[in-house]
Amino acid sequence: MLLHGLGGSRIAWRPQLPALAASHRVIAWDGPGYGLSAPAAGPTFDAYSDRAAELIRTVSPDAPVDLVGMSFGGMIAQYTTFRFPELVRSLTLLCTSPAFGLDGTDPVAWRAARLAGLEEFGSPGAAAPAILAALAGPHAAHVVPEAVQAMERVPMDGLLNALATITTHDSRAILPRITVPTLVVVGADDDETPPSYAQAIVDLMPNARLAIIADAGHLLNLEAPDQVNEVILQHWERT
Repeated sequence: MLLHGLGGSRIAWRPQLPALAASHRVIAWDGPGYGLSAPAAGPTFDAYSDRAAELIRTVSPDAPVDLVGMSFGGMIAQYTTFRFPELVRSLTLLCTSPAFGLDGTDPVAWRAARLAGLEEFGSPGAAAPAILAALAGPHAAHVVPEAVQAMERVPMDGLLNALATITTHDSRAILPRITVPTLVVVGADDDETPPSYAQAIVDLMPNARLAIIADAGHLLNLEAPDQVNEVILQHWERT
């Protein structure tokens, strides 16, 4: 099961679907309030992880899943795995963090800046080109249009709820208690969730390892799809 990032939706995973579906049944969700999905019950990670668990039980009632989360989706995946360990066989975290504001970012100022940007542009789709261009690595301008397509499917209310949720993220107390085999993947040029964030996750988890992909930024699965697919499939083979 694949959980997209803050500005994504299920179609953001298109580069992964054919490769991963060769060995797995693959589900890419529209997160709560995204695409065609109903909103979350509130701006909490419990609300988002409840919905992830509900979907896992629906699509795989008799077996745990290999859970993959990107950025905000990686945060949701951490809470889902901790709260519902029986539902997750392995965990893969892409371009995410163990807590919001590890670099000293003030959550109130961060959220206010993003709300101001959304108000200026009028919709997530209109804001997408500027936002996503800033997240791509230095050699990845060509992937921005594909990322924009995914963000154009995000309703304003869904994005606002996610923005309110993400600033509450701090999983450092629970990561040492997540024991499933975990792969943490990050682009070497990711300035949004840099390799130091990924290393911080690995340092806290008892059964995690790190993979750094060269010449890639925060839109990692689009910028380096072959490498991302390869490390995910290798992780699944090991587990």
